[in-house]
Amino acid sequence: MKTRSETFQIGANLPWEKAGEGVKRQIMGYDGQLMVVKVHFDKGAIGQMHEHYHSQATYVESGKFELTIGRKKKVLKAGDGYYVAPDELHGCVCLEEGVLIDIFSPHRADFLKK
Repeated sequence: MKTRSETFQIGANLPWEKAGEGVKRQIMGYDGQLMVVKVHFDKGAIGQMHEHYHSQATYVESGKFELTIGRKKKVLKAGDGYYVAPDELHGCVCLEEGVLIDIFSPHRADFLKK
């Protein structure tokens, strides 16, 4: 498994992979300590509730999302962001088509297995 991305990522040249019904992702820059992932959601798509040992910070690039993190629920739109602590249950519903930029530490090795 490769543990470091190329220095530059050109979005038009990166493959999208299915990450759920109406959800696809592009793996951007990463090394063993950090990973950036672009995630596109169709309106109505669901990011299933899940947890992982990684710290996660996310920027809402576009769209509108109802986020659930632990017992908290909030609607976020373009320009907003959120943080998920390790092992915290979280998920979302896409209210308006959009893109989330996820940053993970350490990197998501499970996203790189092929």
